[in-house]
Amino acid sequence: MIGGFSPTFLVIIAAVLLIAGAVNGLAGFGFALVGTMALATVIEPSTAVVLMIIPILSANVTLVSELSVAELQSCGRRFWPLVLAALVGTILGMVIIDSLPGAPVRVGLGLITLAFVLSRQSVVPVPSFGGNDIDREGTVVMLVIGGVSGLLFGATNVGVQLVAYLRSFDLSHGLFVSVVAMVFLGINAIRVGAAGALGLYPSAAIFGLSVAAVVPSVLGVATGRKLRRRVSSRHREIAVLGMLTVIGIRLVLGGLGIA
Repeated sequence: MIGGFSPTFLVIIAAVLLIAGAVNGLAGFGFALVGTMALATVIEPSTAVVLMIIPILSANVTLVSELSVAELQSCGRRFWPLVLAALVGTILGMVIIDSLPGAPVRVGLGLITLAFVLSRQSVVPVPSFGGNDIDREGTVVMLVIGGVSGLLFGATNVGVQLVAYLRSFDLSHGLFVSVVAMVFLGINAIRVGAAGALGLYPSAAIFGLSVAAVVPSVLGVATGRKLRRRVSSRHREIAVLGMLTVIGIRLVLGGLGIA
């Protein structure tokens, strides 16, 4: 046993974070989703959520470094209502996280994951942010999307709504990756302190494990960044969605007590 954890468990954690980091570095999103959902198949969902907070922060610090100072300032001015509302929603989500029952949360997380996969295949209808009747950059739209998305992200680490919203803008892939990282960097910087203040870490050992998990997370992101220019967008999409499909099915079956 190492710090109260078996070597096998530590290897699983490291492998999950390496893969999740590689996905994020490659596709620009997916670290929190892949990491949290994979961990939720082996530990309690609420523990998986808080365990991932510090690694998520480290992964986004790595990616946001790709933005220049001018781009950071421009994106900050453009998306500040979204970030502010997401921060408030995230804190509220963290407040309710301990009251959520494990099995139903696993099923819910699995269904959300599978719905995201289906939405990327245009199998199910999803809200469009590009219509003429809606000012997608309007303050009210950003506040609503940010608040609702933040609430879900704070409770589950699922931020696909924010990703989908930012994808609706005409951003290059590199800029999209960095902007997503900037948004989640601000949110997770607050979450680290909030998690401690709210007593969300089950033990000092889990907090220590979360800190140690930074290493495989950053290594995974660095690996994904190197692969980004060598892998086509189609292959990136297939790899990410295939992985999320497996994780989503595993979560639903686990929550139903089938697997």
